[in-house]
Amino acid sequence: MNLPSRARGLATALEKAGYFAGDDAALALFLALELGRPLLVEGPAGVGKTELARAAATSLSRPLIRLQCYEGLDEAKAIYEWDYGKQMLWVQLLAKSAWSAADAAMAGAPKDDADAFFFGEKFLIPRPLLQALRSESPAVLLVDEVDRADPEFEAVLLEILADNQVTIPEIGTVRAAHPPLVVLTTNATREMTDALRRRCLHLFLDYPPPSRELAILEAKVPGIAKTLAAQLVAFAEKARAMDLRKPPSISESIDWARALVTLGASALDPDLARATLGALLKHEEDRERAAATL
Repeated sequence: MNLPSRARGLATALEKAGYFAGDDAALALFLALELGRPLLVEGPAGVGKTELARAAATSLSRPLIRLQCYEGLDEAKAIYEWDYGKQMLWVQLLAKSAWSAADAAMAGAPKDDADAFFFGEKFLIPRPLLQALRSESPAVLLVDEVDRADPEFEAVLLEILADNQVTIPEIGTVRAAHPPLVVLTTNATREMTDALRRRCLHLFLDYPPPSRELAILEAKVPGIAKTLAAQLVAFAEKARAMDLRKPPSISESIDWARALVTLGASALDPDLARATLGALLKHEEDRERAAATL
């Protein structure tokens, strides 16, 4: 693929940040930036979806704001919540006779509109989505493993993804002064709604080809012997083609390489490989099946 020069420059910047993006990933990220659209990155666990957002933040010199999704995630943890403890403390202070009207006025206590005071900026706790919208400089907003959240949570995201704004009933609409680059990741444990997909550009990341994984190993594991790196890449590729409970991710290949280099290996010795295979494969039945090929 002949990438536009600016997209090629972005790929080079990502590589300097330690991320070896394929042309499809570099182009998708470039278009997300140029079009101001969120990027939904889908693929197996451990192929570099989260790292793409981190590398983008580094290469663009932007702050990274991350929302880790999980079952039961709601607006209070994703967008904002009120500091109820602080509100109660103010109520108690205002109720004490020793707290004079002058003291209250100096502290900004309410005169007539208590609701506007108690549900104003003084008591607002911004969470990652609101932090990204209110960032003083353009940020990279990573909504990680969005498929782990309940399907209803996607409705919370739609206003932010479509309009770069969020509505807080007590305050009003907060619009992004600097729209963030939004990267959503999913391991496809459940299907994303059409409404969310429609608002995003889409990128599917699979395991890298051997040549790119070899470059990743050599960059992430300084001093690794070329023979060992090539053997590890070939073994990981073969393992991913097996019917394993959990195929090895790129990060696990890196861990295994570091373990072998730490032990002074310069080539993939079968006995040493079997002894350290737990760095690559995390289930006993997977290790037994893979060890048979060593």
